[in-house]
Amino acid sequence: MSYLDATQDLYKEAALTPDVGLCCTTNPVWQFPGLSIPKIMQEMNYGCGSTVSAQDLINNPKVLYVGVGGGMELLQFSYFSRQSGGVTGVDSVDEMLEASRKNFKVAEEENDWFKSEFVNLVKGDALNLPVADESIDVAAQNCLFNIFKMEDLKKAVSEMYRVLKPHGRLVMSDPTCEQPMNDELRNDDRLRALCLSGSIPIKDYVKVLTDAGFGTIEIRARKSYRVLTPNHYPTDEIIHIESIEIAAIKDPMPKDGPCMFTGKTAIYYGDEEYFDDGQGHVLQQNQPLAVCDKTAAALTKASDEIHVSESTWHYNGGGCC
Repeated sequence: MSYLDATQDLYKEAALTPDVGLCCTTNPVWQFPGLSIPKIMQEMNYGCGSTVSAQDLINNPKVLYVGVGGGMELLQFSYFSRQSGGVTGVDSVDEMLEASRKNFKVAEEENDWFKSEFVNLVKGDALNLPVADESIDVAAQNCLFNIFKMEDLKKAVSEMYRVLKPHGRLVMSDPTCEQPMNDELRNDDRLRALCLSGSIPIKDYVKVLTDAGFGTIEIRARKSYRVLTPNHYPTDEIIHIESIEIAAIKDPMPKDGPCMFTGKTAIYYGDEEYFDDGQGHVLQQNQPLAVCDKTAAALTKASDEIHVSESTWHYNGGGCC
C-alpha cells in the first residue's frame, strides 16, 4: 500500500464516521452575517487553519477547493460566489463527496440564501485536476498538500498554477516544520496521512511555489499546531510543528526573483517629509509601510534613517514590493 492509499483509507473512515479530533484547529470558524454553518460541517472540518479571506473573494469569483472535507469552506466560499457552479470542490474519496452533498442539504435548511447548485462537487485527483486551464480566480487547499512527498507536491502545485487565471490566488493552510525528522517518522504512511510527518520547512514550501512560477508570496499567519514527543512518537526529541496560512499569487515573476511578504514594515524617521528611493518606494515620515523581504533589504542599504522590523509572519496586504 502506498502513502496515497493510506490517505484515501483514512479520509474514507473520516467521511463515514466524523472524527472531530482528526485535524482539529484552534482557529475561529468564520461566521459571516447571514451565514449559518451546520454542526456536522464543523465536526468534519479537517483543516489546520483557514483559507477563506474576504480580501480574495470579490466580484463573484470562480473558486476551486481541493479536498472537500465536510464542505465547510466550500459553503464559506459560496457566501462570496452565489452563482451556479461558482465553487468547485474536488476530492478523490467518494465517501467524502457524498458526505458533503448531504451536508449541503442541511446548509440549505439553515441558510435561505444558499443553494447546493452553487457548489459543483467533482471526483478528481489533486495531481491531475479535472479543471480547465486559467479558469479559476481563487484556488484553495487546507491541510492536504503537506501529505504529499516532494515530487507529488510539485505536481499538485503546478496543477493549481495551471488552472488559475493570471493574477489568480492559491490560498493554503498547511503544517510546516523547521526541525529535521527521522526516517521512521517520514516513512510512516499513517502519520503522513494524519498531517504530521510530511511537514517541511517554510523556505522549502515557498520554493516549490516560486519554482512553479508564482511571483508573489504572502505569509498570512504562522502559529503552533502540534508537537511530536518521545512518549507518543518514534523520536528522540520534541518536534514542534506549526501551521501557516499562505497565499501564492500568479503574478509575473520579477527579474530579481519573487516578492515574499513575511510581515516586515519600514518606517522612515529622517527630517524630510518623505523618503523616495527612486525605485517606486515612497515612505512618509514616521508612517509604517508593509514591504516584501527584498524591498526591506534594499531600504536598509538605501538609508540609515529607516527602521525595518523583523518578520512577524503575519501579512494582511497593503504592502509595497
